[in-house]
Parts: sequence; C-alpha cells; structure tokens
Amino acid sequence: MEYAIIGEKLGHSFSKEIYTKYFCMDYGVKELKPEEVDTFMTQKNFKGINVTIPYKQAVIRYLDEISDVAKKIGAVNVIVNDNGKLKGYNTDFLGLKSNIEHAGINLQGKNVLILGDGGTTKNAYAVAETLGAKSIQKVSREKKSDTITYEEAKKMPETQVIINTTPVGMYPKIDGNLIDLDDFPALEGIFDAVYNPLCTKLVTEAKKRGITACGGLYMLVSQAIFAVEKFMDKECPQEKAQGIFKDIYKSKENIVLIGMPGSGKTTVGKILAEKLGREFIDTDDIIESENGDIRDIFEKSGESGFRKIETDVIKRVSALQGKVIATGGGAVLKQENIDFLKLNGRVYFLDRPLEKLVATPDRPLSSDRQSLEKRYNERYSIYCDTCDKKINSSETAEGTADIILEDFKS
Repeated sequence: MEYAIIGEKLGHSFSKEIYTKYFCMDYGVKELKPEEVDTFMTQKNFKGINVTIPYKQAVIRYLDEISDVAKKIGAVNVIVNDNGKLKGYNTDFLGLKSNIEHAGINLQGKNVLILGDGGTTKNAYAVAETLGAKSIQKVSREKKSDTITYEEAKKMPETQVIINTTPVGMYPKIDGNLIDLDDFPALEGIFDAVYNPLCTKLVTEAKKRGITACGGLYMLVSQAIFAVEKFMDKECPQEKAQGIFKDIYKSKENIVLIGMPGSGKTTVGKILAEKLGREFIDTDDIIESENGDIRDIFEKSGESGFRKIETDVIKRVSALQGKVIATGGGAVLKQENIDFLKLNGRVYFLDRPLEKLVATPDRPLSSDRQSLEKRYNERYSIYCDTCDKKINSSETAEGTADIILEDFKS
C-alpha cells in the first residue's frame, strides 16, 4: 500500500474508490486509534496519505515542512513522503471552496454560522473569509474563546448561511442533526461537509424549505484532484471533478419506488436491479422475514405497530447505497420515512390508474375494492408531493423500468 487515508473511523469513506478507480493508485484505508498515530507517522511506511477526522491537526508535529496555506489554517489533510521528509499540505480549503461555488451558495456579504471547531472548521472559516462573508461565527457544544454554543446560535435569526463541519449526520448515524432550521428564518444556503449519506438530514430539511443545500461529495472529489497533484508532483485538470462527482453520485444513489399496492413496484424494481446490476430490496419482504406475516402483525399490533416496524426497516435500508428499493403502499404516510429514503435516494412514484389496481386479500388495508379506493384517494396527493418524479406505470413493467432508467441516468 503506497497511499492511504488515515482517520479514527473510516467506514463511511469513499476515498479508496476515488483514488483507485479514477487515478489508478495503490491506495488503502487505515483506521488508527489515537495511541497508534505516533508509530504510524514515525515509521513513514507510505508515499503519501490523506488525513481526516480527528487527526488533521495532530499530524502537524511530525512534519518537516508545511505549506503556507496549511500553516495559516492550522490543519493538514495531505502528507507527501519525499525521501523520508514529510511535507504537509491543505487541499481541503480549495475543495470546500469549489463545492460551495459548485452548489451556487453565495457567501458574499452574508452572515455565516460554522458548526464545529476542528480542522475542517478552520478551512470553512478561511473559505468564508475568502468568499467575502460579512460575519463568521463558529459554534461548538462547549463555549470557547472563539466559539459560541448552540443555545447562543439559536438567538442569531439573521444567519443566512450555515456550514456543518462536524461528523453529525454521517453514516451510520444518519438521523443526527445539530440544529432546528426554524430558528433561522433568513437562511439562504447550507453546506454540509458530510458526504455519506449523499444528503444528510440537515441538507434534506433545508431542501424541503426551498433552501439551496448540498453535501460534501464534490469537496471530496475536488480536493482529491488537488491531492493527486501533490502525490504525483504533476498537474491534474480540475475539470475532471464534475465527471467523477456525477459518476460516484449516481453509483451511490438509490432508486426508491413508492406507490399503491399493485402499481408494479416489485416487478419494476427487479427489472431495474437486473439492468443496473444492483441489489433489489423490498421493505415488506424484510418486515415479513423478521416479524412474520404482515396480516398477523396488523392483527396483533394494529396499524400503528406495523408502521413502527416499517420505519425501523426503512431507516436501515436508507443508509445503504446503490440499491433499488421498493416500499410498502403506506410508507409515505410518515414524513419520517420519506426523509430517510431521500438521504441516499431518488424517489419515483409509480402512478398506476385506479381502474388498473386490483384488491387482494393479502393486503390488510386494501383487501377489497372499497378499501382499495379509499386508500388510493387518501394517498394519491401524498405520493405526488413526496416523489422526485412521477412515472406513468399503466404500460408494461419493462417500459416503466426504461422510463425510470432514462430519467435516473440523466
């Protein structure tokens, strides 16, 4: 292993995929406990490393040289071993700046809150300064000389841009969130440095409110290109970032199918999975494999008991990436379920006309025609409001799958 990323917990990392697939590097992932950092850095058994949470500042003491940018920011995320001499750089600054600009978030003359107080926070502060922010305030759990607390942040309704540099909301704890966006009525933009899931809870909450928001995947890709320049000591065109970003995003994004029972979610989902070489997941199948027949669950625990089980399953599958997921007909009844599914997924509503839906006795809430029609009328507007794309599924399953594929790939 010539190159690697080091950090304490790296189960969320896409770095190995990026460097091996797009730059053909001998690259690995190295999780280090705090007490292991000294041995790793002094042995120097690497040509180059990326550094992530929580070691961006801790590694500085081992460096023979440090770039002016890294020195000013006080954080290092790239180290090159030049014949035993360790040289430290900061490519996160340029990557973060590129991501914010790529997302169209304007910091010029804005009041900015930065969540966190680590190495990435220092980059975010420098980027906000560079992009002309009017005011910049760092927020941490405990008040420090240069930070305010989250309780104090709530009293800053004039905040226009929020940057999250903490790992809160990162896989596997995908339901984490530090703030309530209702406390910030002037909010215009949100950038979250977390990239797994693709859209954190913070980002999805912002999008529901019509606020420009994005996760940190473009930053990861952009800084990687700058890092490769340091590793290889040659120019690497930044234009590659957009193509790599799109490729990775699509490979990680789930296709999520919602709709009435009998709308074709399972059949269409299996066709899509086969065409894309992906795993197909049916949330109802998981529920039954773990809890028994759905009709029995309804009889024993009622609809509320079933919905609780359903949400637990949806939360778990939503944390996965690159899947095709079919949901139960009533999954959309809880906004929480949709929020989970959108962390990593694009949601398609299979809109099959009522006259083509068939009631079957194995569906507790739509076992006869009358109850089927009632459910349809109750849910139709919810399907429309929660989906990213409505698909007419009145034709063949193959044709419906092709329509979804065309949209997804575009």
